[in-house]
Amino acid sequence: MNRLFLIGGTMGVGKTATCQVMKKKLNNSVFLDGDWCWDMHPFQVTEETKEMVLQNICCLLNNFIKCSVIENIVFCWVMHQQEIIDQILSRLDTQGCKVHLISLICSPDALRERLAKDIHAGIRTEDVLKRSLERIPLYEKLNTTKVDVSNITAEEAAEYIIRQFPDSN
Repeated sequence: MNRLFLIGGTMGVGKTATCQVMKKKLNNSVFLDGDWCWDMHPFQVTEETKEMVLQNICCLLNNFIKCSVIENIVFCWVMHQQEIIDQILSRLDTQGCKVHLISLICSPDALRERLAKDIHAGIRTEDVLKRSLERIPLYEKLNTTKVDVSNITAEEAAEYIIRQFPDSN
Protein backbone atom coordinates (compact mmCIF):
# COMPACT_ATOMS: atom_id res chain seq x y z
CA MET A 1 0.00 0.00 0.00
CA ASN A 2 1.39 3.38 -0.93
CA ARG A 3 0.90 6.65 0.94
CA LEU A 4 -0.33 9.95 -0.40
CA PHE A 5 0.48 13.07 1.63
CA LEU A 6 -1.71 16.02 0.62
CA ILE A 7 -0.08 19.03 2.28
CA GLY A 8 -1.76 22.41 2.20
CA GLY A 9 -0.90 25.76 3.68
CA THR A 10 -0.93 29.42 2.84
CA MET A 11 1.74 30.95 0.63
CA GLY A 12 5.05 31.27 2.44
CA VAL A 13 4.38 28.75 5.19
CA GLY A 14 7.06 26.34 3.92
CA LYS A 15 5.13 23.69 2.00
CA THR A 16 7.61 23.24 -0.82
CA ALA A 17 10.65 23.17 1.47
CA THR A 18 9.01 20.65 3.81
CA CYS A 19 7.89 18.43 0.94
CA GLN A 20 11.33 18.47 -0.68
CA VAL A 21 12.78 17.17 2.60
CA MET A 22 10.04 14.52 2.88
CA LYS A 23 10.76 13.35 -0.67
CA LYS A 24 14.39 12.71 0.26
CA LYS A 25 13.61 11.00 3.58
CA LEU A 26 10.85 8.67 2.38
CA ASN A 27 11.55 5.50 0.41
CA ASN A 28 10.62 5.38 -3.28
CA SER A 29 8.99 8.78 -3.22
CA VAL A 30 7.86 11.43 -5.63
CA PHE A 31 6.98 15.08 -5.01
CA LEU A 32 4.49 17.23 -6.91
CA ASP A 33 3.96 20.92 -6.22
CA GLY A 34 0.52 21.92 -7.50
CA ASP A 35 1.92 25.26 -8.65
CA TRP A 36 4.00 23.45 -11.28
CA CYS A 37 0.76 22.40 -12.99
CA TRP A 38 -0.03 25.94 -14.10
CA ASP A 39 3.29 27.74 -14.18
CA MET A 40 2.37 30.14 -16.97
CA HIS A 41 3.06 33.71 -17.98
CA PRO A 42 1.02 35.73 -17.57
CA PHE A 43 -0.52 33.88 -14.63
CA GLN A 44 -4.27 33.82 -15.19
CA VAL A 45 -6.90 32.53 -12.79
CA THR A 46 -10.08 31.77 -14.72
CA GLU A 47 -12.64 28.97 -14.51
CA GLU A 48 -10.89 27.34 -17.46
CA THR A 49 -7.39 27.51 -15.93
CA LYS A 50 -8.66 26.35 -12.51
CA GLU A 51 -10.23 23.28 -14.14
CA MET A 52 -7.09 22.68 -16.19
CA VAL A 53 -4.85 22.72 -13.12
CA LEU A 54 -7.13 20.31 -11.26
CA GLN A 55 -7.04 17.94 -14.23
CA ASN A 56 -3.24 18.23 -14.45
CA ILE A 57 -2.78 17.59 -10.72
CA CYS A 58 -5.14 14.62 -10.61
CA CYS A 59 -3.71 13.06 -13.77
CA LEU A 60 -0.20 13.15 -12.30
CA LEU A 61 -1.29 11.97 -8.85
CA ASN A 62 -3.27 9.07 -10.32
CA ASN A 63 -0.26 8.07 -12.42
CA PHE A 64 1.96 8.16 -9.33
CA ILE A 65 -0.56 6.09 -7.36
CA LYS A 66 -0.64 3.44 -10.12
CA CYS A 67 3.14 3.23 -10.47
CA SER A 68 4.43 0.08 -8.76
CA VAL A 69 7.80 1.57 -7.82
CA ILE A 70 6.35 4.57 -5.99
CA GLU A 71 5.55 4.04 -2.32
CA ASN A 72 5.20 7.64 -1.12
CA ILE A 73 3.55 10.51 -2.97
CA VAL A 74 4.04 13.97 -1.53
CA PHE A 75 1.82 16.73 -2.92
CA CYS A 76 1.52 20.35 -1.84
CA TRP A 77 -0.60 23.26 -2.88
CA VAL A 78 -2.48 26.20 -1.41
CA MET A 79 -5.57 24.25 -0.32
CA HIS A 80 -7.39 26.76 1.89
CA GLN A 81 -10.93 25.46 1.28
CA GLN A 82 -12.31 22.00 2.00
CA GLU A 83 -13.87 22.06 -1.46
CA ILE A 84 -10.41 22.09 -3.09
CA ILE A 85 -9.29 19.05 -1.10
CA ASP A 86 -12.58 17.25 -1.77
CA GLN A 87 -12.39 17.98 -5.51
CA ILE A 88 -8.90 16.53 -5.72
CA LEU A 89 -9.80 13.44 -3.67
CA SER A 90 -12.95 12.81 -5.74
CA ARG A 91 -10.82 12.56 -8.89
CA LEU A 92 -8.24 10.17 -7.47
CA ASP A 93 -8.29 6.38 -7.42
CA THR A 94 -7.04 5.93 -3.87
CA GLN A 95 -8.00 2.28 -3.54
CA GLY A 96 -5.02 0.61 -1.90
CA CYS A 97 -3.56 4.01 -0.98
CA LYS A 98 -3.39 5.54 2.49
CA VAL A 99 -4.22 9.27 2.27
CA HIS A 100 -2.92 11.76 4.85
CA LEU A 101 -4.43 15.27 4.80
CA ILE A 102 -2.16 17.84 6.42
CA SER A 103 -2.21 21.62 6.76
CA LEU A 104 0.94 23.52 7.64
CA ILE A 105 -0.03 26.49 9.77
CA CYS A 106 1.91 29.25 11.48
CA SER A 107 1.41 32.44 13.44
CA PRO A 108 0.87 35.72 11.58
CA ASP A 109 4.22 37.00 12.89
CA ALA A 110 6.10 33.93 11.62
CA LEU A 111 4.39 34.22 8.24
CA ARG A 112 5.22 37.94 7.98
CA GLU A 113 8.87 37.17 8.72
CA ARG A 114 9.06 34.35 6.16
CA LEU A 115 7.31 36.31 3.43
CA ALA A 116 9.40 39.44 4.12
CA LYS A 117 12.53 37.39 3.35
CA ASP A 118 10.98 36.13 0.11
CA ILE A 119 9.82 39.62 -0.90
CA HIS A 120 13.26 41.09 -0.14
CA ALA A 121 14.90 38.31 -2.20
CA GLY A 122 12.55 39.01 -5.12
CA ILE A 123 10.94 35.56 -4.91
CA ARG A 124 7.48 36.98 -4.14
CA THR A 125 5.67 40.26 -4.60
CA GLU A 126 4.32 42.35 -1.72
CA ASP A 127 0.66 41.63 -2.54
CA VAL A 128 1.19 38.03 -1.37
CA LEU A 129 1.55 39.13 2.25
CA LYS A 130 -2.01 40.42 2.66
CA ARG A 131 -3.59 37.43 0.86
CA SER A 132 -1.56 34.93 2.87
CA LEU A 133 -2.37 36.55 6.21
CA GLU A 134 -6.08 36.62 5.34
CA ARG A 135 -6.06 32.88 4.63
CA ILE A 136 -4.52 31.78 7.94
CA PRO A 137 -7.89 31.34 9.76
CA LEU A 138 -9.32 29.27 6.87
CA TYR A 139 -6.96 26.37 7.58
CA GLU A 140 -8.41 25.80 11.06
CA LYS A 141 -11.77 24.89 9.46
CA LEU A 142 -10.34 22.13 7.26
CA ASN A 143 -10.63 18.40 7.90
CA THR A 144 -6.85 18.00 8.08
CA THR A 145 -4.14 17.33 10.62
CA LYS A 146 -2.64 20.70 11.56
CA VAL A 147 1.12 21.05 11.93
CA ASP A 148 2.26 24.35 13.43
CA VAL A 149 5.53 25.29 11.76
CA SER A 150 5.87 28.74 13.37
CA ASN A 151 9.03 27.86 15.27
CA ILE A 152 10.44 24.88 13.38
CA THR A 153 12.44 24.36 10.21
CA ALA A 154 11.28 22.54 7.10
CA GLU A 155 13.52 19.63 8.15
CA GLU A 156 11.82 19.46 11.57
CA ALA A 157 8.36 19.73 10.00
CA ALA A 158 9.14 16.87 7.61
CA GLU A 159 10.47 14.69 10.44
CA TYR A 160 7.36 15.41 12.52
CA ILE A 161 4.99 14.49 9.68
CA ILE A 162 6.87 11.29 8.91
CA ARG A 163 6.76 10.29 12.59
CA GLN A 164 3.02 11.11 12.83
CA PHE A 165 2.21 8.87 9.87
CA PRO A 166 4.53 5.87 9.99
CA ASP A 167 4.57 3.38 7.16
CA SER A 168 2.09 0.63 8.06
CA ASN A 169 3.41 -1.96 5.58
